[in-house]
Amino acid sequence: MAAASGQAGSAFGRFLNHPAGPKTIHFWAPAMKWGLVIAGLGDLSRPAENLSLMQTGALAATGVIWSRYAMVIIPKNYSLLSVNIFVGATGIYQLYRIWQYRQSDAYKLSQANIYPIPAAAKPSPIA
Repeated sequence: MAAASGQAGSAFGRFLNHPAGPKTIHFWAPAMKWGLVIAGLGDLSRPAENLSLMQTGALAATGVIWSRYAMVIIPKNYSLLSVNIFVGATGIYQLYRIWQYRQSDAYKLSQANIYPIPAAAKPSPIA
């Protein structure tokens, strides 16, 4: 009995029994969400033209919105806050990369040739 009450007072015991500790979804949901951060960091090596604007925008918005939510819920969930700051930051950085690519000449040239006129449809030169 004495060991159990000693553990409850230890740092590990307090962590284990915390309202946002590992016995609750408040711990495991943010822990699993780190997978999104890892995927976002993996996308840093992808060319910007292969990134989805809508998906990246959704990730950035999710990170920002849930970061705020983590601070207004009771109990405050700092684990949720930290993972969403990273999700938002990777999303915002990827949005910057997409914007930077779309300002480049390579993107403008690729957009100009989306629907090239087939050779058969071009008018013949007048001799």
